[in-house]
Amino acid sequence: MSVLLALFLSFLTLSLLAVGGAITVAPEMHRLLVDEMHLLTDAQFNASIAIAQAAPGPNVLFVAILGYQAAGLMGVLATFGGIMLPSTTLALAASRWGHARRHWRGVLAFKAGMAPLVIALMFATGWILSSHEPTWGSILLTLVAAAIVWLTRVHLLLLIGMGALIGGMGWL
Repeated sequence: MSVLLALFLSFLTLSLLAVGGAITVAPEMHRLLVDEMHLLTDAQFNASIAIAQAAPGPNVLFVAILGYQAAGLMGVLATFGGIMLPSTTLALAASRWGHARRHWRGVLAFKAGMAPLVIALMFATGWILSSHEPTWGSILLTLVAAAIVWLTRVHLLLLIGMGALIGGMGWL
């Protein structure tokens, strides 16, 4: 199987697991692109996500950058097409169905039950991106940032900038 087809099919599958956005399956993307296919290094993977998250626009753009780093412009089509096709189609169908039944007990329970899953997937992504050998300082910083996001309305770019400053100063 060609690399592009493998990327497309892998990201097509990941799209169906990306509850809460594509960033929630970043650990699996890391496993695939860095550990299994050896198309990216750890540094390239982390830099690709950081660049895309800092840029204006949808968060899913990091998938296009990963695809470009892995296989050029055709890699962008494979990864971004794969991640967007099923999720977009499913989201459209599910939102229409759910909106028509928004007061049903089952729909309300489903929405409430998905929140812990999304939080756990985001935590796993943070763990992968922070480092492979987290320090107490990086764990504390992650918990503080999570509390700030949860309890305040501080803009996320400010938190990203503060994290970059802390990392740039070599404090963690």
